[in-house]
Amino acid sequence: MITSRDVKVAGCVGPCAALDKKTLPGSVADVSIGSGGTTAWKLCSLSHDTSLAVFFEVANAGGKEGSAGTVPPAQQQQQFFLQFVTMATMGNGETRLRVTTTTRRWTEGANVNDIAAGFDQEAGATLIARQLTWKMETEEEFDCPAATRWLDRSLIRMCQRFGDYRKDDAASFQLMPQFSIYPQFMFNLRRSQFVQVFNNSPDETAYYRMILWRENVLNSLVMIQPTLMAYSFNGPPEPVLLDVCSIAADRILILDAYFSVVIFHGHTIAQWRKANYQDQPEHAAFAQLLAAPKADASQILGRRFPVPRLVDCDQNGSQARFLLAKLNPSATYNSSGQVGGVGGGDIIFTDDVSLQVFMEHLKRLAVQS
Repeated sequence: MITSRDVKVAGCVGPCAALDKKTLPGSVADVSIGSGGTTAWKLCSLSHDTSLAVFFEVANAGGKEGSAGTVPPAQQQQQFFLQFVTMATMGNGETRLRVTTTTRRWTEGANVNDIAAGFDQEAGATLIARQLTWKMETEEEFDCPAATRWLDRSLIRMCQRFGDYRKDDAASFQLMPQFSIYPQFMFNLRRSQFVQVFNNSPDETAYYRMILWRENVLNSLVMIQPTLMAYSFNGPPEPVLLDVCSIAADRILILDAYFSVVIFHGHTIAQWRKANYQDQPEHAAFAQLLAAPKADASQILGRRFPVPRLVDCDQNGSQARFLLAKLNPSATYNSSGQVGGVGGGDIIFTDDVSLQVFMEHLKRLAVQS
């Protein structure tokens, strides 16, 4: 890793090990993020899907090293460069060298619009997830409560910096479009198996984090915030909210949580299937409805490695927990008037707060004087 002056390498999180090498004097940050103290790393293997997260530090910003404030006057309106030098030995013994150079320009620390324009909230969520899980793996005192507090503090600081609001008026809070779904990613990250280690063995937790460190942004987001597809007689399959309100008696849902794929049949669909309606010629449409999610799930299993666990379950069944554990608990035993929810839906027996309550607390804390 080669950088311009005033940009230091803080470290890397991925399937790699640090080498005791510094390409330029003063090119290594004092505070490491991930595998730090160097500008070079080695990997046992490298494929087209391997993804590494490299963290940097702005040095001498606003006269204080490591600060995120304004850049020195000499740097304003100038470019800085980052160069990735990759050397690999191919299967036939051939050694290849690839050099990738990218550039960005300095901007005033107070220029929030410029910074926001270059922010990728999907990549940002993936980087935070890697940094957080690295700290949980390597720092003994950084347990689940500490990790949750660290996530919350970083999210509140981000909202204070890039939110538009009046002091002490939570109703006025509004995030820039470039940050609009970032809090939702953080909400799901707090509830994910990367942070909540309960009900997972240490080996399982280490495995989940190891896969997160090597996969690309798209796959990492599926791990953090699973996708949910709905199948019904009303039309073609459609994506729906990762919320308990998406459960309906006449729907089939597919949850892709990367490590597991869940096919969830609504109560009415399950009853019809158990009555073997799909075997009757007059109910050919129902047979097609049952087959469609299984075909799509098979495609996911066929293209992903390691192969996810396939869970085929019914509403109110014991294995329905694999879906309910990932959904936003907007309807719980505290908020719903009757068991079974509304419109054939479901409720979640949990004391966890919903995304709506989480956002209300976030807004209130962000606008505090």
